[in-house]
Amino acid sequence: MIDILNLALPYFGLIFIGYACGKYKRLPEAGLEWMNFFLLYVSLPALFFRTLAKTPLEELNNPPFVIATTLATASAFFLSMFGVKFIAKLSTRESAMAGLGGGYGNIGYMGPGLALATLGAKATAPVALIFCFDTIFLFTIAPLLMVLTDGERRPLLPTILLVAKQILLHPLIVASYFGVMVAAFHVPVPVALDNMFQFLQSAAAPVALFALGVTVALRPFERVPWEVPGVIMVKLILHPLIVVGLLLLLGPFPPVWAATALLLASLPPALNVFVIARQYDTWIEPASTLVLVGTFVSVVTLTSVMWMIKTGVIVFP
Repeated sequence: MIDILNLALPYFGLIFIGYACGKYKRLPEAGLEWMNFFLLYVSLPALFFRTLAKTPLEELNNPPFVIATTLATASAFFLSMFGVKFIAKLSTRESAMAGLGGGYGNIGYMGPGLALATLGAKATAPVALIFCFDTIFLFTIAPLLMVLTDGERRPLLPTILLVAKQILLHPLIVASYFGVMVAAFHVPVPVALDNMFQFLQSAAAPVALFALGVTVALRPFERVPWEVPGVIMVKLILHPLIVVGLLLLLGPFPPVWAATALLLASLPPALNVFVIARQYDTWIEPASTLVLVGTFVSVVTLTSVMWMIKTGVIVFP
């Protein structure tokens, strides 16, 4: 259990460091813009590309597993979205961002490291599959809903073309399909370029966690918006349960693959929810609260799942 805590707690510590710095040195919030740009357009694409490019394509050929995990993510997304829309009476645009919080786990920053440390090298392929297809789904549905709810009236065809352009040219989508193509055609990545991508990849988690802490410090919340606990419950409780149900329904799968899917579904809301909320200027303060509180709650829920997997309390057929 100490080893598991040693793996998970540094991620939470970086948020505290950012929060402390934000409280101590109140620089203008505009200074975060370049940091967010670096995350979305430089560091995260390098992480997505490098993870997928290094995974053999034959290991990625498992359609039932892709269906089970992606359907679980979609279920959590729409459950959160429609739940807050009809219960909290949020706008469709805000509800879509809440849906992103309920379905998008921290698969980029925390997922690969925690899965490989907990389950070993055999977790690489399922991590890459979940990483790729969750990203494609979430970064398709989010821009689509943002365009459809931006308040501008457009003819149907230009709207479809605009949505397609935003999806196909989104930096994380571009990085994902380039990574898959490199894996499919066994294209060697030059050492110098790969080393640069590794530097950028390594910067993603610290920068994002620090930025989140600073943002929370600069935008102190006096209350937790009452829709946030419901979204956290979907992400940390219902999403893992949905994954288990779909794995049992569509399986059996290798135990390591099933355990990897459960572990990644148990991750807290992704820091990208906050980054994307800022990008679209929608649901920003609740998004930062969601990520912060969800991350703290996951200290208990995520480490419990990791412990149950490691000790054999949870066993997949």
